[in-house]
Amino acid sequence: MSNVQNDQLAIIDHGEGDEPLSTRKMNPLFSSILEARLARRQVLKGSAGAAALGFFGLGLAGCNSDSDDDDDESETPAELLGFSAVAVNSEDTITVPEGYSYQVLIPWGTPIMGGIAAFARDNTGADQAGQIGSHHDGMHFYGIDGSSVDGLLVLNHEYVEPRLMHQSAVGLSLNSSALPTFAGTRPADEVRKELNAHGVSVVRVIKGSDNQWKVQYDVLNRRITGLTPMEIQGPVRGTDFVKTLYSPNGTMTRGTLNNCGNGYTPWNTYMAAEENWAGYFTNKGDNPREHARYGVGSGTGRYAWELAEGGADEFVRFDASIKGADATEDYRNEPVCFGWMVEIDPFDPDSNPKKRTAMGRFGHEGVVFAPAEEGKPVVCYSGDDSRFEYIYKFVTADNYSAATASGDLLDEGTLYVAKFNDDGSGEWLPLVYGQNGLDETNGFTSQADVLVNTRLAADFMGATPMDRPEWGAVDPANGDVYFILTNNSNRSEANLNEANPRAANQHGHIIRWSETDGEQAATTFAWDIFLFGGDSGESGVDNNIGYDPNGDKLTADNILSSPDGLWIDPDSRVWIQMDSGWDDPFGNCAMLVADPKTGTLKRFLVGPIDQEITGITMSPDQKTLFINVQHPGEGTSAADFAAGNFSSNWPDNTAGAYPRSATVVVWKDDGGVVGS
Repeated sequence: MSNVQNDQLAIIDHGEGDEPLSTRKMNPLFSSILEARLARRQVLKGSAGAAALGFFGLGLAGCNSDSDDDDDESETPAELLGFSAVAVNSEDTITVPEGYSYQVLIPWGTPIMGGIAAFARDNTGADQAGQIGSHHDGMHFYGIDGSSVDGLLVLNHEYVEPRLMHQSAVGLSLNSSALPTFAGTRPADEVRKELNAHGVSVVRVIKGSDNQWKVQYDVLNRRITGLTPMEIQGPVRGTDFVKTLYSPNGTMTRGTLNNCGNGYTPWNTYMAAEENWAGYFTNKGDNPREHARYGVGSGTGRYAWELAEGGADEFVRFDASIKGADATEDYRNEPVCFGWMVEIDPFDPDSNPKKRTAMGRFGHEGVVFAPAEEGKPVVCYSGDDSRFEYIYKFVTADNYSAATASGDLLDEGTLYVAKFNDDGSGEWLPLVYGQNGLDETNGFTSQADVLVNTRLAADFMGATPMDRPEWGAVDPANGDVYFILTNNSNRSEANLNEANPRAANQHGHIIRWSETDGEQAATTFAWDIFLFGGDSGESGVDNNIGYDPNGDKLTADNILSSPDGLWIDPDSRVWIQMDSGWDDPFGNCAMLVADPKTGTLKRFLVGPIDQEITGITMSPDQKTLFINVQHPGEGTSAADFAAGNFSSNWPDNTAGAYPRSATVVVWKDDGGVVGS
């Protein structure tokens, strides 16, 4: 682009784009509810908060017990966490506990098949289609034949930082979300490269005799990107909502975008979540509720892909304006093809990914499956990661059979949304066409309509607006469900509730519940607060929250802000990952571990500068831990970028090196279980 004149250059910057505008009416919080909340808060203050809140497993009346001896107070549970806490720091490196080691694996741009170029700033769009994508996020390790040293690592790539990707950006003053356009267009191959840096990577990795992991070129290795053909399955398949110029019969679409958290099914497939996808589109005319409630705007898309030079069909589809006589002649319905959970079979490289529409359309942070039980429905949970959005549960219509189970189970069932009552009880409200007013009289014409407009249906049913529901996890020992509520600076005193009790919630919290009678498919539950984030002083932390099980405040060993990633390992350790955007006193984003029985919470790992820790999985023997470091160096200012000075040079750690997202492998030097 060196021949482009400066007067043809324009910069587009829509900001981070991680939470598009969502238009909604808040469900009312009546004065009686507010009074009840305040009264209950006084009770919490009188008991030092911890026991009444059930912090770290103490006091959740409805929770299942995994032992008949829990009432014996003289019996102290064995400690799960055998490491010394890592200190807060702001170094441009990975810090792990004493007695542990780590390795950086598959940074953005790593080739995963033969004949593909190594990472370089001038890589093409075609190169990127054979390389590890950008901005690593949720992931899962699938041991081949149960192996803990040889398996498929499947991981999401949430979004991209255009200024790091293109030769045309060198020397320009660009923030992390900014991108250049030239004469009102974007170079087509730059757009192609960005689309191919999104999606999912499936890559075989093996552990060598030197304890180091490496990529193994294999027929199973593949990239699933923003251009990959995908099937639409479930109740929305073939309906007028998803008919487009590309798929006039409404059965196919192209690509998956903004894949944040993930899930893994009982039948060994991978689930990629489509989270903040709405900002990728524009609609410059009529903006129906299928667009408006989800944040599709009228300006340029987040990356202005619709402006790609040449006007190729795979690019112009990001303009959802009405242009033809009907939906089969344009892309007015393209945004409705996104916002789903996407199932991928990592062991069948020829299979098309499938968008499972029965699970609802919203900003899926991920999906977590409860342990499957023979002869019972499959149950899974998902959060809608935006301020004042909801937590959902899906229960399959058919029962689980290990011998025959497949993704077809996810095409029929009941989608529920959570209502958290102030007395610690909760209800699952069914989002079913024809029930409870979800019918024509209130604007819903079919079950497909309810699913396409999941947020509107949840609004109508009176679900509880939460503080950005993110990752969830299920404790394999007792079925308790945990969900991250990462933060919500927009919550005010006027719309507090017991499940979201902090105004201007800067530091976030974790909510937990137990389904009635231990049945995951139950329609009622009991809940409490597992953890309030915050620092060890008073700043940003209310006087009666931020306590450990004994009523003490968080300490230097465990302060945290904006929890995001969450996973519970087979031994019930609760792994908590930060995406704080804070510095003092929290330092770089970190990962902590909690023991839900003893209440111990320790910092296990600290990442490099200007990143978030996200994504987590283990080998089957629990001796290898995989986590992701996303967007190191994101805080580099526009001026510093122009000068080639990055706030982080991780993982290469050499002067001038471009920061790159990457996976980190962690193990215990004595060969033991990680965390023990």
